[in-house]
This record gives sequence, structure tokens and C-alpha cells, in this order.
Amino acid sequence: MATPAELEQRIAELERRIAKLQAETEPMGVFGLMDRIFPAETRTHVRAAQREQLLAVRSLIDRWIARMEDEKPAPKREAIRVE
Repeated sequence: MATPAELEQRIAELERRIAKLQAETEPMGVFGLMDRIFPAETRTHVRAAQREQLLAVRSLIDRWIARMEDEKPAPKREAIRVE
């Protein structure tokens, strides 16, 4: 069985290894992974397609905003008392 000092040393080594793995993988993210897998021309097309998708969503949101601004307020109801 390991001594407390050996366990502390082992834990410290594992923490260093985890930190190293995180440092190697975290900055990469989705685009870093894409840069490693796909050729430059493919990345260009994918990014252009993503931009077009965002522009499509923007135009849809702009239309919704315009419809909200064009809407006339609902007429106010008048209470009529019937006897």
C-alpha cells in the first residue's frame, strides 16, 4: 500500500497531466478541430455557408421586427351597458 507522501505525489502528477491535456485541447475548439481535419478550400466553403445561414436568420428576425412595428394597436373596447 502506498504511503501518504506517495499518494500526494501521484495526485500531483495526475493533476499536471490533466492540466496539460486541457491546455492542448481547449483552445482548439470546433474551428481548431476543423482546421486540423479539413483542407483550406473546404474550410473556406464551410465558413461561407455558416455566414449565409446567419444572414438568413438575420433577415428573418428583421422581418419579424418590421411586422411588429407595422402592426396597428388593437382598438380599445368600449363598455356598453345593456339594461
